[in-house]
Amino acid sequence: MSKIQAVPEKDRYGWLSELDSRTAIAKEMRERYQALTDDLGGIDILSYQQRSLVERSLWLEYWLVQQEKQLAQQDGCFDVARWVQAANSLQGLYAKLGLSRVTREKSLNDIISNAMSESKE
Repeated sequence: MSKIQAVPEKDRYGWLSELDSRTAIAKEMRERYQALTDDLGGIDILSYQQRSLVERSLWLEYWLVQQEKQLAQQDGCFDVARWVQAANSLQGLYAKLGLSRVTREKSLNDIISNAMSESKE
């Protein structure tokens, strides 16, 4: 079981970036955050409300995955009613955010930077 990190005392947008980067959950959440914000056209075009919904949807998705792992392991803690409620809530958040990818224009600098970072790998 993964170690639970302390949540910042003051609730504010962006505390995902304050999680300890060495933990698996921080890495996973940042990857999911990047994927979701990229699908929405990039973090720089999202409103505060959209960024807030992105963070909440990621935590809800994470909770659902943990519940599904419990179901798969048959440990007896799976609550189907809570899972359905959470899945419906996640669907609602995704509906608000949009289910389609948004294309964004890339500058020549973006393309060159991306190509250079890929060549280093």
